[in-house]
Amino acid sequence: MDDVVKEAGVAKGTFYVHFDSLEALTAAVAEELVQSFDELLQPGRISISDPALRIAFGCRLFIDKALTDSRWAAVAARMTAATPKGGENIRRRLFEDLQQLSKESLEETSAELKLEVVVGIMLQILRALGEGRLSSLDRDAVISAILRAIGLSAQQAESVLERLPPNTIPEKSSQAAAN
Repeated sequence: MDDVVKEAGVAKGTFYVHFDSLEALTAAVAEELVQSFDELLQPGRISISDPALRIAFGCRLFIDKALTDSRWAAVAARMTAATPKGGENIRRRLFEDLQQLSKESLEETSAELKLEVVVGIMLQILRALGEGRLSSLDRDAVISAILRAIGLSAQQAESVLERLPPNTIPEKSSQAAAN
């Protein structure tokens, strides 16, 4: 706690006015990271009617963001894993897509289980990208694996990948890269 308030340049009392613990601070920072990214994701997402394509689109944008900013990926994975209830808007939208996909495919696996599978895979991928263990060469294979894990065939997953719209997340600025 001492290191956090020292780095922030605030007194412990000021910290406790806003947060009751380090866990609360971690949750707030994780939520801000995910929320800001969600705002970038939504314009492209809402233009897609196919739920499998929306899921692939969101996964690809998270992966692409992680590829352009490994520090963001590491922090997002660490903080999101520490606050599993964070990112409620993204989780809710993903859950709705999974429900729609399940209705269309008559898949027996619950949307709840599929949600946890997608979130779990994405957290692990963000962690691996943040640590530099994966590269852009792995992106489509990851998305295909996610799509297959939620019930699509390999052929259906390939079709979704072929129909993905172009990336809309801006590259990390040179100033941000210097930090």
